[in-house]
Amino acid sequence: MPTALIIGASRGIGLELVRQYLADGWRVIATARTEHDCTKLAALHAHAYQLDVTSVESISALGWNLDGETVDAAFVNAGVFGPRHDGFPTQDEFDLVMHTNVLAAMRLLPIIAPMACPVRGKVAVLSSGMGSIAARTACNATLYRASKAALNSVLTDAAIKYGPQGAVCVAFHPGWVKTEMGGAGAEIEVEQSVTGMRSTLAGLDSADNGTFLNYDGAPIPW
Repeated sequence: MPTALIIGASRGIGLELVRQYLADGWRVIATARTEHDCTKLAALHAHAYQLDVTSVESISALGWNLDGETVDAAFVNAGVFGPRHDGFPTQDEFDLVMHTNVLAAMRLLPIIAPMACPVRGKVAVLSSGMGSIAARTACNATLYRASKAALNSVLTDAAIKYGPQGAVCVAFHPGWVKTEMGGAGAEIEVEQSVTGMRSTLAGLDSADNGTFLNYDGAPIPW
């Protein structure tokens, strides 16, 4: 039975990833920040672990709990948008966005990617088309854009390090999805985004290591 690991699975895209993998007969390991959300995940028959991605102690505990595991597919989905204004971010706003979207991945990927290497598994981070520098045509949400561009850099480093060891590491733009973050006016439903990412991820091989992809597999410039 293949195993999927979903980091940040309490709602939206993460929760739908859990649902779809379970429906296809996968064993699913999922994390959420609160005990209440972990209980909900366990009720779906996922193996749930409480994780605060901004806490180094919490991440270390997850690594201890997952010692010896291998994963066929992993998604680092936890993230925040941050301030909706485009003025100067406060220190607290900057720290929250960068710690959640960037520092967490820097700490989690060295734990997760080695779990994928022995089984030639796939590891995806949930980035955003807003993090693309080459394709950028707007300058709103500066802090969020900066965090996703930085996340893409972290993913590229992971691909260089763990690709030769057997993992395939990629960054995904999930699309503009109708979630709490994306809003009701977004373009696609969460089911479509997740189905697309899962299908794309399943079809990747070592030649795709280190790429930045739309949920449907279309390449996105860095």
